[in-house]
This record gives sequence, C-alpha cells and structure tokens, in this order.
Amino acid sequence: MINFTVGPVQSSDAVRAIGAEQVPYFRTSEFSEVMLENERLVKKFAKASDDSRVVFITGSGTASMEATVMNVFTEKDKVLVVNGGSFGHRFAEICRIHEVPYTEIKLETGKNLTAEMLNEYRGCGYTGFLVNIHETSTGVHYNPEMIAQFCKAENLFLVVDAISSFLADDFNMEQLAASVMITGSQKALACPPGVSVIVLSGDAVKRVESNSVKSMYFDLKDALKNMERGQTPFTPAVGILLQINQRLKEIDTIGGVEEERNKIANLANHFRAGIKDLPLDICSESMSNGMTPLATRNCSANDIFLTLKDEYGIWVCPNGGELKDKVFRVGHIGCLTREDNQVLIDALHDLVRRGILK
Repeated sequence: MINFTVGPVQSSDAVRAIGAEQVPYFRTSEFSEVMLENERLVKKFAKASDDSRVVFITGSGTASMEATVMNVFTEKDKVLVVNGGSFGHRFAEICRIHEVPYTEIKLETGKNLTAEMLNEYRGCGYTGFLVNIHETSTGVHYNPEMIAQFCKAENLFLVVDAISSFLADDFNMEQLAASVMITGSQKALACPPGVSVIVLSGDAVKRVESNSVKSMYFDLKDALKNMERGQTPFTPAVGILLQINQRLKEIDTIGGVEEERNKIANLANHFRAGIKDLPLDICSESMSNGMTPLATRNCSANDIFLTLKDEYGIWVCPNGGELKDKVFRVGHIGCLTREDNQVLIDALHDLVRRGILK
C-alpha cells in the first residue's frame, strides 16, 4: 500500500526501525537528553521564542487541543473560534464542555476566512482566539499573518492548532505572536499516532502557572515542571518519542524546516499538475502544501477511495458526513516521492479510462 492520507502517514526506514526495537526504560538521564533535544528542535522548527516551552502529551491531537483550552482559558475569558469544519467545531465543543465563553465564526465548506469577517468582531471584548490553521476536514489553510494582525490589534491570546500544517506550511510562532502552537506525531512529523505536542510562549507558560485546572493528567503545570529535567509526569509513549527524535534529527540534517516545507510543496505541485485534466475539482479557496482536497463531479468520492484502496493498493483520505460522496483528500506529507505521486496519478487516469471516475 502507498499512503496518501494526512495521518498516519508513511515513515522513513530509520523511524520504522526504532518502532521494531524493545521499548527502553525511560526514567533515565539518556531519555531525558532525548526529550530535551526534542524540545529544542521543535522550538527551532516552530520558530518559537527562547523562553518558550514544549509539552509532549501521550494522546492524539484532540488531547492537546483540550489540554490547551483547559489550561489557558477560564470562564472569565471570551474566545473567538474559527469553525470551518470538523476540527473547528471540535474546538467549539471543547470550550462548551469546559464552560469557556465563546463565539463561533462559521464558514461555509471550503471557504476562506477573510479580514472583513474578522472586522465584525473588533472592539467586542474578546480575550482569545482559537483556530485550526489548516482545517484538515475541508483542506482550507487560513492566512496566519492576517489572523495574527487581528489578534495583535485586539490584544487576543492566540492559540493555533497546526496539527496538519506544521512543517508543511510557513509558520513563525514568534513573529506571529502566537501564544500556543499544537501539532501531532502522525502528520508531517511522520511518526506513529499517539503523541501530540504543545508549544507554549513565555506568556502562555505564565498563564498556565496561574490557572487552576481540575484535571490530573491534563494539568500542564505538572508537565512543565517535569520537562525541566526532560521527563513527563506519567508514563509516555516512549517508543514514539524516540521516533520523533529520529525524525526531528532527519529534518535538521537535510537543512531544517525550510527544506522540509519545500519538499512537501514540490510534491503537492507535482501532483496537482498531474491531475489538472481529470474530472476533479480542487474545492478549497486556500490550500496547505500538505493536502489537496478534490471534489468529484459525476461519481461518488467514497467509491473512488474504496476502489483505490481495494484494487490499486493506494490509500487516500475519505470524508465523512455530507462530504462522504463529494470529496476525497490527497496528502503530500510523510515519506513520499514523485514516483509515488505518479502511481496515484496513473491510477486516477486509469479510473477515467474505466469509466469509474467521470
């Protein structure tokens, strides 16, 4: 199988080899050194400030989304949530569950967030802003500079879920004045799922330390204290953290985040050029390098997903709900090559010849 989903994605041979090893004991100085190196490299690639801190949560991206909301916002806040799909809706649900006052900026499927939309909320007493910068369910990549400009002007605490765009798209945490950035192990980090990552600015650390959280596992104060010595409060996904270390060092060796982003962008452009004459429509007003969302015209998108899986040995990303038969998504992250791209491009052309894609 060739994996063109947006997570879990294909891993390098070196990362997979670590997954085959026995999991070592982790309350050691050696593991602490690995974790501190993980923190240093994540901060480097996120372009975070020197006083930023990194927390590694054993849990999916949603775990870190919830942990962040719990630790940096309270019932005294008033938060704007960009809801352009499944993951924006998830942030809104987390705020509702934890009784954080919020307002949703609801977007139509595939539509971009604009400055005019944001202007409606100026001077309204908001204190925070939550955004999935790449709404993975629809493929829309929002403009981080525009959002940052709005948040700076309104003095908003900006939380950016960059789970599917970290390493794939340009992101400078310090320049954007983002207070929090979240990502996950199974996206462009190209490791197995199971670990999510929270990068906290100095101001965010202060907020975490001053808030009281009714949770043991998700109290980030405890996580920050333990990370001072390169450890976690509870048993982490040790093997995945070792794989993340390998992957971060791979990226650093090839030239850092810029080279990784360029590689992903080149794969995306190659794929998009190869399908331009097919009966498929790119259905996002603003795309990430990491994914291409494709709408079918006269056939079921889910049937295309199933046929590629069952007959061609290729995974693409299906959709659920009302988009199930309308849209499938093709990822460009992970250990993929142009040769892999061509296999998928040829398969899609073959589906046209067979009258399945029409």
